[in-house]
Amino acid sequence: MLAKIRQLSRDLAIYGVGDVVVSVVNFLLLPLYVRYLNPAEYGVLGLLGSVEVIAKIFFRWGLDGSFMRLFYDCETTADRQRLASTLFFFLLALNGVLLAASLAVSPIVAEQLFGTASHLQALQLTLVNTFIIGFTFFPFHLLRMEQRSGEFVVLTLSRSVTTVVLRLVLIMGFGMGVMGVVLADLVVTVLLMAVLFRRFSALIRPTFSHAVLREGLRFGLPRVPHAAAQQVIAVGDKIILTLFVPLAQLGVYSMGVSFGLTQKLFLSAFEYAWAPFYYANAREPDAPRLFSRVATYGFAVLALLTAGLSAIGRDLLVTVVGPDYAGAAPIVAWTAVGVMFQGIYLLTSIGLNITRRTEYYPVSTLTAAVVNVGLNFLLIPVYGIVGAAWATAVSYAVQAALAFGFSQRFYPIRYDAPRLLTIGLAAIAAWGLAYLIPALPPAMGVVVRGSVVVLVFGSVLAAGGVVRLDELRRIAALGDRKAAPAGTPPETTELAGELVATDLADDELVTATRRQNT
Repeated sequence: MLAKIRQLSRDLAIYGVGDVVVSVVNFLLLPLYVRYLNPAEYGVLGLLGSVEVIAKIFFRWGLDGSFMRLFYDCETTADRQRLASTLFFFLLALNGVLLAASLAVSPIVAEQLFGTASHLQALQLTLVNTFIIGFTFFPFHLLRMEQRSGEFVVLTLSRSVTTVVLRLVLIMGFGMGVMGVVLADLVVTVLLMAVLFRRFSALIRPTFSHAVLREGLRFGLPRVPHAAAQQVIAVGDKIILTLFVPLAQLGVYSMGVSFGLTQKLFLSAFEYAWAPFYYANAREPDAPRLFSRVATYGFAVLALLTAGLSAIGRDLLVTVVGPDYAGAAPIVAWTAVGVMFQGIYLLTSIGLNITRRTEYYPVSTLTAAVVNVGLNFLLIPVYGIVGAAWATAVSYAVQAALAFGFSQRFYPIRYDAPRLLTIGLAAIAAWGLAYLIPALPPAMGVVVRGSVVVLVFGSVLAAGGVVRLDELRRIAALGDRKAAPAGTPPETTELAGELVATDLADDELVTATRRQNT
C-alpha cells in the first residue's frame, strides 16, 4: 500500500498541492484575519462563498466534464478547435446573459442575504469573479490532458500564494475588510486568465457546431442536479441560518465549519488518488477484496481525524482565533463527522463508477439535499447553529448510505464489518477519554487531548488486530506493477467529486465481482 500511496501522492502533488497549500496557509493566518474581521464580517464572507459555489454550477453547465471527455474523441486539430470554440462561445453567450440578470437582481439578493445593501458591491464582484472562473477549466484541463504537470503546479501555487498575499495587503494594509477579500480574489482571477488564455487561445476560432453542443450538453447536463444537490448540502445551511440567527452567530458557525473541514486536506488528497487506484486494479481477480482492505484503512484514518478534531476543537479554536469563537466547538465536531461520512461515500460508492451506473449518484445526492434542507428548518429554530451542524452530518450520512446500497447492487464488495466496528468503537473511546480530561490551558489542551486520542485509538486497533502487516505487504506489491501502456484515453466522467475513467465492460466486471464474493 505504501508504495502505491507514494505513487498516487505524486499525482496529488500535480493536481492538488496548490489547494492544499493555500488551505494550510489560510488556516495559519486565521489569527491575523480575526484581528481585522469581526464575526459578522466573517458571516458575510461565508454567505458570499455560498453564492460563489452555487453560481459555479450554472456558469459551467457540466461542460467542463464534457470538454475533457469529447476532447479524447477529436482526431484532428480542427476537431479540437471546433469543440473548444463551440463550448467557449456557448458559455460566453449564455453566462453573459446570466451574469447580467444576476447583477440586475443583486440589490434584492443582498438585502435578503445581509439585511442591508452595504455588501452589495462585494456580492456583485463575487458574481463577476465566478463568471470568469467558469472558463478556467479549458486551460487547466488542457494541462492535464497534455501531461504538463510542472506548469500546472506552478500556475496553481502562483494563484494560491498571490491570493493570500493580496488578501493580507488589502485587509491589513488598507483596512478593506470583506471587500479586501473579494477584490483580491477578482484581481488574481483576472491575472490568471490573462496568463492562461495564451495557453488555449489556439483552440478558439470563429466556428460553432450545434452537433458538438448537443453532444456536450447530453454528457454534461446530468451532472448539474448532482452538483447542485452537493452544494445545497454544503452551503444551504448558511443561507437558512440567516433566517434565524444574527450575522455574528453565522460568523461563529462559519469559523467552526472552517476548522471542522481541516480533515478534508486528507480527504482531498485521497480523492485525487483513489480513482486511479481502483481503476488500475479493477481487473485484478481479487479486486473486491483489495478495495475492502483499502476501505478499512481509509476509514481508520477518517475515524482518527474525526475523533481528534472533536476532542481538541474548543482548545484549538481558543488557541488560534481566541475565546470569541469557543462556542463553535460543537460545530467543529459535527462538521468533522460530516466529512467522515463524505469519505465513507467516496470509499464505498466506487461500484457505480466502475459499472457506469452513475445515474444513481444524483438519486442519493438529491435525497440527501432534501433531508438537509428539511432538518435545517426543523432543528435551527430550536438548537441554533448546532442544529445546522447536525443537519449537515445527517445528510452526508444519508448520502453515503444510499450510494453504498446502490453500489453494492451492481458491484458487491464484502467489507470487514468486525474490523470496521472496532475502528468505530476505538474512535469513540479515544474521543471520550480525551473529552473527560479536566480543563487545561488551550495550547496544552490541544497537545494533551490530541495525544490521548492517538494513543488510545492506536492501542485499541493494535489490540483488536485491525492493522495486518501481511495484507499491507500484498497491497504494496500492487504498487510495484508497471502501469498499462499508453493508448487511447479511457472514457472519463466527473461524478461524486472525482474525475474517473470508465473503460471497463459492465457485464465482465459484475460477473467477476460476484464470483469473488461467493
